[in-house]
Amino acid sequence: MTSLQLVLFAAGGALVAGVLVYNWAQERRVRRQIEGASRRSERRGDAQSGDRGVPTLPGAVPENSVRGRVSTDDDYEPPLAVQDRIASDIAENDYAVATEPLAARAAALERDPPQPDPDIECLVALQPAKPVGAGALAAGLHARLGRPLRWFGRHGPGLPWQLLRTESTGEFSEVVACLLLADRAGAASRPLLDSYIRLVADIASGLPSPYIAPDPAAEAARAEALDRICADLDVQIGLTLLKPEATIAGTRLRGVAEASGFRLADGGRFDWINEETGAVLYSLQNYRSEPFTAETLRGMATPGAVFVLDVPRVTEPVRVYDQMKLVAKRIAQSLDATLVDDNRRPLDDAALNAIRDQVRSTAAALAEVRIEPGSARALALFGG
Repeated sequence: MTSLQLVLFAAGGALVAGVLVYNWAQERRVRRQIEGASRRSERRGDAQSGDRGVPTLPGAVPENSVRGRVSTDDDYEPPLAVQDRIASDIAENDYAVATEPLAARAAALERDPPQPDPDIECLVALQPAKPVGAGALAAGLHARLGRPLRWFGRHGPGLPWQLLRTESTGEFSEVVACLLLADRAGAASRPLLDSYIRLVADIASGLPSPYIAPDPAAEAARAEALDRICADLDVQIGLTLLKPEATIAGTRLRGVAEASGFRLADGGRFDWINEETGAVLYSLQNYRSEPFTAETLRGMATPGAVFVLDVPRVTEPVRVYDQMKLVAKRIAQSLDATLVDDNRRPLDDAALNAIRDQVRSTAAALAEVRIEPGSARALALFGG
């Protein structure tokens, strides 16, 4: 039986008590994660003075171009000790990665249908007086709260949850609303959580249905704690390609990029997409602020481009980094350009390996706090 089934198992009073106990336990667990990480930092003497934000190595995307969170609480010490500790355990020449293929990992994820995630969502459970269809939840399914909101239903205790959509068929004796507590837009605020709980309460009264909601103040604190954990591990890696004392024609860049497997995307960049999974592995962005589009590329000349790997959002980030690095080297050679760091110094193999270690330690730290890179949980937390 999964933790989710334990949380929402049983009916009536047992359901109410179970959800209350669960939310209390989840808040305690998140706080222990933060306190434990801080204690590890003190024991190892890893605390660093000054800025403890997203770590940067040669070739990393500058801070102002990373869509990450930054903690502003002067009294809070982020749990970067987890990442620092893992990084310190990596041998200098240990670059072997024994992992299953990306396609196998993706296939395993596809076998697992979407489920409520109480670790990162605020859950409000309903048990209608009689089974209801998705149409009875239309106000919730179409609600826009500025934060991802999902609804699940199941036909009875212990049975599988089904993600509900407007077109979902059948009737459900148990329903749960799930609001994401944190993403790259920040933590869910107390007013937002209050609005969410009022929305669910209104829907419950119309069914009619008893419902149980967690304490919004406790959920707001849990959201802040979760957001701080993610802020420390929100790492994007960039490899900058520049053509010394010259520019690259947009048509030339597009030809080389597409020949290397990139596709021009709507977001003003080129994406390298895994054909087996459909997932974006890394992207190629303009060195300047001007976006890449079919129209602008025809008359554009740019000094370079930046290869970007969003570490939390890809499965097997180290493997993907290795692939991106090889593609970047080939494109640099084709364009007679150079891979450089933020100070325009050429990136040698030692610097590229240091960046690889950063990717590896970040991926390991994510897994340690139960946010597997590229998983549905990671995509939710590092979206927005």
